[in-house]
Amino acid sequence: MPKIEGMINAKSNKNDEFYTQYEDIQKEVNAYLEYNPDVFKGKTILLPCDDPEWSNFTKFFAQNFERFGLKKLISTSYAYESKKISEPYQLTFFETESPKYDENKTKSHGKIFILDKDINNSGKIDIEDLQWDYLDGDGDFKSEEVKKLRDEADIIITNPPFSLFREFLKWIMEAKKQFLIIGNINCITYKEVFPLIKENDIWLGNGMGRWISGFIVPEGYELYGSEARIDENGNRIVATNNCLWLTNLEHGRRHQPLQLMTMEDNIKYSKHKQIREEKYPKYDNYDAIDVPYTDAIPSDYEGIMGVPITFLDKYNPEQFEILGHTYSGDTNEAVEKIRLDPQKRNRGLVNGKQKYDRILIIKK
Repeated sequence: MPKIEGMINAKSNKNDEFYTQYEDIQKEVNAYLEYNPDVFKGKTILLPCDDPEWSNFTKFFAQNFERFGLKKLISTSYAYESKKISEPYQLTFFETESPKYDENKTKSHGKIFILDKDINNSGKIDIEDLQWDYLDGDGDFKSEEVKKLRDEADIIITNPPFSLFREFLKWIMEAKKQFLIIGNINCITYKEVFPLIKENDIWLGNGMGRWISGFIVPEGYELYGSEARIDENGNRIVATNNCLWLTNLEHGRRHQPLQLMTMEDNIKYSKHKQIREEKYPKYDNYDAIDVPYTDAIPSDYEGIMGVPITFLDKYNPEQFEILGHTYSGDTNEAVEKIRLDPQKRNRGLVNGKQKYDRILIIKK
């Protein structure tokens, strides 16, 4: 498929355009297959917001269509207005032959790619059998056209625009679909996200931070940081340690218990100087102790603990219960019960000093 340079130049003005690397998709998806080899069998997968000319999601699932036992693969892209295209781009023969092709570019159509049958009579279904057409509309995931595709699908997988993350997750949840998506680590504390994690309706995927090795960015996007690079295929890669996979697909890692030391042993032997010197101070404004490192959670403490948000990467729902978090917007009953001063509705304070936002947990 051709690279549409004009579109990419237009999209470089947005910070939302981060394309997931093939190997990162493969690594994450394989973890679900190891837990349940039939996780995708007989399923229809929708890849919205996917821009198939560039996206590795379409390529990955098309290449593995038969291996996964998929029923159908649908991929949609959002149309970028012609007035934003700074350079002309070469259309394929199929694009110009489409009845929805507009030579004057007065209309803006998204695209749809479908894979569900062996159109080449090769004896197997693979990426060569992808069929495509223009959508009637622009491909916005909120459109009725794409909603119908959502309702048809069993699983939704993509890297949605981070600026629309809240809306996109709501769009998935209202349809009660299984999903696997990428988000910024800060999404954990969103009021639209955290209650779903707390109630065990959704959870983190197999990795966060450097588990995702980097994103492909368009031409013109500044390559910053010591780990930014251009790979052997000429792709511009920006590494990041502030992203995660979010899902409601089961994987074995989240059922592995954390191996922890007792409070006494942590105070004696912890690798963290802060634990050895400061121990486990109580908050001024919460009836809970502050635990600044996940690996320093004491195995024998029966009370409530404030732990880093990165704890969720190791969270086992059979081992701990999540009560809430210390951000001032969390007013659920469990948090209100342990709030010592109703006027101090901020993050945890230790000797008057505010700590980072913490997840409030208790051992089961």
